[in-house]
Amino acid sequence: MFARTDWQAGDVARNKPATFAVAVVALLVVAGSAVLLRGTSTGAPSPDQYVSDLDQVLVEPKTPHVVIRCGTNEERHLNADNPVVSPGIPFGAHHTHEYVGNSSADAMSTDESLAAATTTCENDDLSTYYWPVLRLTDGVGHDEHADGGGLHGNTGEVLRPRSVEIRYDGSPVSDVLPMPRFLRLITGDPSAFTSDYGPLTRARWGCSDQPGRFTTKYPLCGSATTLRSYDFGSCWDGNNTDSASHRTHVVFPLAGGMCPAKTFPIPRLHVTVGYDIPAGRPFAIDSFAEELRDPATDHGMYINAMPEARMAELAGYLNRSR
Repeated sequence: MFARTDWQAGDVARNKPATFAVAVVALLVVAGSAVLLRGTSTGAPSPDQYVSDLDQVLVEPKTPHVVIRCGTNEERHLNADNPVVSPGIPFGAHHTHEYVGNSSADAMSTDESLAAATTTCENDDLSTYYWPVLRLTDGVGHDEHADGGGLHGNTGEVLRPRSVEIRYDGSPVSDVLPMPRFLRLITGDPSAFTSDYGPLTRARWGCSDQPGRFTTKYPLCGSATTLRSYDFGSCWDGNNTDSASHRTHVVFPLAGGMCPAKTFPIPRLHVTVGYDIPAGRPFAIDSFAEELRDPATDHGMYINAMPEARMAELAGYLNRSR
């Protein structure tokens, strides 16, 4: 069992191996003013999808949390698969995903293959964390004529993240149960544009110099770091590691943090990805072709492959720190 002093402070920008990190995380602040980006290239979003004023203010409850460093995908683990939504179907995502964590994750992943793989994360966290790539749309990408890339309308140079933060929060109102191993989660709606921005839409774009403010459009951050944040459900049905929709087995808490009836609190996963966008360059995420690379379609996926003992330690620390 870990003593309290074994949990060390961490931050968004640090990605070298260490122990699990517990922090009151401050987003990197970089001075700069917004610049106008125009989507003039083929496959790029229209200009009205870019905004300089962030329109949502998020106030999160203060809870203990653990940060796990998994790098920034230095290995360039990219594919057009989706092992949560389209298991067994190569190129089933029809757009390209960026991964950190489990180094084997692809369409053919199974619980057994994930458990036998290596990882970019510290402390034996074999989980896989992934989201659509971000591209500069005024150039040619490595996959201009490939599935998930140009063949599906996703053109441009893939931009590597500047930072990736993996954070697990405790509950503001109760203890949490450890996540079951091989739990699968999705957040956000990859079909938000054609779904008329329905209730599954959870895209959250921001700038590092405007902490706590977000938008569902592409932000114009100037010289500040552009942020994408993914907030996952944390109320588990107590039985299933997946469901037909990949959503009903784990739902979001009610206002105030209480879980709905017949669900149980588990650690709440947040993933924040930062990018340094070159000045004046248009950018867009990958999407299904019919979604027109709309920023509201941003989404993230997760498979928990953390060893059960490690997850129990993580939950125990969150509970002792309340």
